[in-house]
Amino acid sequence: MLRVAIERPDQAEVLRLIEELDAFQVPLYPAESHHGIDVEALLGACVSFVVARDESSVALGCGAVVMNGGWAELKRMYVLPRARGRGVAQAMLRLLETIGVERGASVMRLETGNLQRDALRLYERAGYVRRGPFGDYGLDPHSVFMEKPLRS
Repeated sequence: MLRVAIERPDQAEVLRLIEELDAFQVPLYPAESHHGIDVEALLGACVSFVVARDESSVALGCGAVVMNGGWAELKRMYVLPRARGRGVAQAMLRLLETIGVERGASVMRLETGNLQRDALRLYERAGYVRRGPFGDYGLDPHSVFMEKPLRS
């Protein structure tokens, strides 16, 4: 059984997920190629943060959607390695896309690292296509930019 719901990102168990994500990503890319947002930003009014929990309420993954007017951006997507392959990321992605639609977005965008092959496969299977930089991002050889139209 899996439950995905909006929660606060500043819970101790969730902070550990974010720390694990950083521990995985930081060694992969130079500092200028890190585009994660901190917990303070995740608490902002334009952000919805979700947590996936198992039947024992153990946090397995997290992710956020940041609203930017008519479009939304995925941030901080992470699933514990031991929970991968069980549909956790897909369930979180579906809820984040639904939240984006409910909050007025017509397109979901994301930036991920070029070495994160599992993430790239997830997004491609979910209908995301590659595009150029958006928002405040610039060209970066370590970044892959993607987007998907959202249906209301």
